[in-house]
Amino acid sequence: MANIVFNRALGMVAYYASLPAANDGLVLIALESSGLETDTVLRDKDDFAAVVAGTTNEQTTVGRKPLASVTVTVDDTNDRVALDAADVTWTAPTGNAVGAVVICYDPDTTTGTDADLIPLTKHDVTWTPDGNNFTLTIADFFRANSTA
Repeated sequence: MANIVFNRALGMVAYYASLPAANDGLVLIALESSGLETDTVLRDKDDFAAVVAGTTNEQTTVGRKPLASVTVTVDDTNDRVALDAADVTWTAPTGNAVGAVVICYDPDTTTGTDADLIPLTKHDVTWTPDGNNFTLTIADFFRANSTA
């Protein structure tokens, strides 16, 4: 489950996860633990370029991972919507320690820059890539509910 939802994405996460455009997708990006800014600072960032403009750094050696099998489930019984995706595996990853991952909406996976990526959720992850395969289990990476 997400530690934070970026302010720009509040109310829009389910829409973006439905992948409304022709070439869009969700991408998971690892952030280094060293220099990772606080949730209070990060939640105000409007695009991924802004996320890494301060002291927060992308952990580039593990690479970005497109999310597969993204589902949006409206649960009327529990008055919520849940977003899920397939687990993500890195094969023989190396590099600096990871402190979090961010899931971003990419409006066009065929072109674009970090300024086009809309950060949706941030998840705390403690992981040091040591050459061993690593699988991140994703189970409902986001939930929104109503307590009407």
